[in-house]
Amino acid sequence: MRVAFAGTPEFASAALQRIVEAGFAVPLVLTQPDRPAGRGMQLQASAVKQCALVHGIPVAQPCSLRLDGKYPEDAQAAQAALQAARPDVLVVAAYGLLLPQWVLDLPRLGCLNIHASLLPRWRGAAPIHRAIEAGDTHTGVTIMQMDAGLDTGAMCLVQSLAIAPDDTTASLHDKLAALGADLIVQALTQARAAPLPQTPQPAEGVTYAHKIAKEEAWLDWTHGAAALERKIRAFTPFPGGAAQLGSDTLKIWQAQAEDQSHDALPGEVLAADAQGVAVACGSGVLRLTQLQRAGGKRLAAADFLRGFALPVGSVLHRPQ
Repeated sequence: MRVAFAGTPEFASAALQRIVEAGFAVPLVLTQPDRPAGRGMQLQASAVKQCALVHGIPVAQPCSLRLDGKYPEDAQAAQAALQAARPDVLVVAAYGLLLPQWVLDLPRLGCLNIHASLLPRWRGAAPIHRAIEAGDTHTGVTIMQMDAGLDTGAMCLVQSLAIAPDDTTASLHDKLAALGADLIVQALTQARAAPLPQTPQPAEGVTYAHKIAKEEAWLDWTHGAAALERKIRAFTPFPGGAAQLGSDTLKIWQAQAEDQSHDALPGEVLAADAQGVAVACGSGVLRLTQLQRAGGKRLAAADFLRGFALPVGSVLHRPQ
C-alpha cells in the first residue's frame, strides 16, 4: 500500500513516524510552507517536514491546493506530485489547508483523517483545547473517511481516552498524538485486507472547536474558579491565562480551584504567600501557583512574589 501523507505539527509527525516504522511505503509528504519562528524569526521547517527529510521522503509545500485559488501554480505542482506518487490512500493529520474535491478523489481509497476528538463532538481546529476547557472527562481519536465537509465524514475507527484532572493541552496532545499514530497504523493494516467500516456520524451532539484566539487568554473573574482552572489548563502552552494589575500584565500557567465561599469582588486578591495567590472568583477561589511577568520567566508563586507584590485587596482585571 502506498500511503501519501499531509500534515504539519508534532501531532502529525508522530503519525508519520509510526507509518514509516510500520513498513508502509510513503511516496510523498505534503506540509505547510516553512514559517518564521523563534527569537530570530528564521524560517523553520514543520515537524512533519523534518520527519520526512530524516526518512528521505519527497516533500511538497504548496500555499494552497485550490486550482482556481490565489496560488494556482502551487496547486498544479502539488497535483502533479500527487499524481506521480500514485497513492492508494492519503492520510491527513492537522495539515492546515482545505482539501478540494480533486484531492479527495485522487487516491484509490480516498483520504483518512486523524482527528483528536470523539466525533461529532469537537469538529474543527482546536478539539484538544476545547475538550479540556469544557470539562469533558473523556476524549479520543477518530479515524475518519474525509468528505467535503468540516470533519463530517464517516467514522472508520474510534478509541476513547480519559482526560486526567491535571491534563493540560500539552500533556493531552502528547497522549492523543501517540494514540492517533497507533490507530492510523491499525486502520491502514485493516484497509490492506478489506474495506474499513464506514459509520455515519450521529446528527446529535455536534460541537465545534473554534480556533484559539490570543484574546481569549484574559480571565473573567466573574466566572467560577473551576471553569477558570480548566481554561488555564486548556490554554497551556498557548496562549496561557492572563490578568492585568494596574499597568502590569501577568501570565498565569498553573492554578488550583478551591471551593471556598467569600464576599470579595471577583478578581480580588485574598492571600499571597508561598502556597500561591488566592483570587476571588464568581464562585470559589482560584489559587495561582505559577505566574509570569511580561518579559520574565515562569515562576512558582513563592519565587514570583519575591520580585512582584500582589497585596491583599488588590484586584486583578481584564483590559478595558
